[in-house]
Amino acid sequence: MSQDYYELLGVSRTASADDIKKAFRKLAMQFHPDRNPGDAESEKKFKTVNHAYDILKDPEKRAAYDRYGAAAFEGGAGPGGPQGQGFDFGSVFGDIFDEMFGGGGRGRGGRADTRGQDLRFNLEITLEQAYGGTEATVRVPSSVSCEVCHGSGAEAGSKPQTCPTCQGRGRIRAQQGFFTVERACHTCHGAGQIIDKPCRACGGQGRVRRDKTLKVNIPAGVEDGTRIRLSGEGEAGARGGPAGDLYVFLSVRRHQLFEREGADVHCRVPISMVQATLGGNIEVPTLDGKMARINIPASTQGGHQFRLRGKGMPIVRSSQHGDMYIEINVETPTNLTAKQKELLKEFEKAGKTSPESEGFFSKVKEMFGG
Repeated sequence: MSQDYYELLGVSRTASADDIKKAFRKLAMQFHPDRNPGDAESEKKFKTVNHAYDILKDPEKRAAYDRYGAAAFEGGAGPGGPQGQGFDFGSVFGDIFDEMFGGGGRGRGGRADTRGQDLRFNLEITLEQAYGGTEATVRVPSSVSCEVCHGSGAEAGSKPQTCPTCQGRGRIRAQQGFFTVERACHTCHGAGQIIDKPCRACGGQGRVRRDKTLKVNIPAGVEDGTRIRLSGEGEAGARGGPAGDLYVFLSVRRHQLFEREGADVHCRVPISMVQATLGGNIEVPTLDGKMARINIPASTQGGHQFRLRGKGMPIVRSSQHGDMYIEINVETPTNLTAKQKELLKEFEKAGKTSPESEGFFSKVKEMFGG
């Protein structure tokens, strides 16, 4: 009976794909023939470990193994290949070499990715613009497709030729011991083509440096840190490759009167001691550019909040709005005249008018025994 694949790799049956990969790497390095020359037992162990990993790294194969065991693969390629065929040490480490030698970025045809880079643009807007939405015009330093050669990189009347080194694949293979390592072609740098007569306008790159002026639609209700993606508005790809994307990061400038908290807006409004005591009406500004009237009841205390429903920020992709909160700040009089001070003293002597403070100090007296 063959040994359990999970036991071979030293992991549990519930191990994650990353745990299985780490365990395989450790064992593969330990038993690799290059580290154990002439050791037939190590080579056999290496093949067995690799076969176990080949099954467990594939979700479909792993599911079949978990259900049926090794019998699910009888007649297929076991350690050493079907019917004892040769073993490809290079192919079993393909995923590891992609990481070690920069294999990322290859397309399915082996050609290097010529997609242009993504760009970032930081845009500051006002709270009013975030409230109502706006269309901003931005100027972005970028690369655009060369108009002379239409992005090909070749001079007019000529065209790129297939690279003779890699035969247009953009990748070449090199044998290193038991390993077959695939890398970007050094002649065409992964493009798969070479240009005998480069375009004079772009130097054969197929793109030139140029600022782009773009319109950015900013929806109502956006928050600080919102990212807007403009597909295909990044750097142009080399030699006709697809363009990258432009990401516009929004920052909302701090407002002089309003403070935002999610979809709600807060505003701190100072009123006089007389207004707070006798009551009255005040008008406060709102983000839609209008004024809202608030009735201040008599004896209003500092810190009291009034709620204006639906006067806050719009909620993105919704018809709803947050609320606006008006916090009352009762202002203490300053620069009093002698007559005003005298009137206040008479007012104080006329009777008790501050129940909250009187209650507080009564509790203090009780706490400390009078």
